[in-house]
Amino acid sequence: MNTKLTMAILAIWMTLFCHVAFAADSYRYLRVSIDTPWAIFIFLLLIILFPFVLSAVLYWHFAIKKHQAERENKADTESSIEERQ
Repeated sequence: MNTKLTMAILAIWMTLFCHVAFAADSYRYLRVSIDTPWAIFIFLLLIILFPFVLSAVLYWHFAIKKHQAERENKADTESSIEERQ
């Protein structure tokens, strides 16, 4: 019931504030220069490369954490073996 009410209010809100005529006229004011393709290229390049960079950084971060955990585990194991002897 609550979600239906929310969806109805959202639909009413969107129909009250949609201005189709303003959207049709907005293309007339769009200025395209020689810099526009380069801006689009750089924007898309960043969108494509960001996940690769993020995955490399996360892989590096968790590899270091795993290496430190293995080293601590090895040190704990060696100390427990020395205590037994």
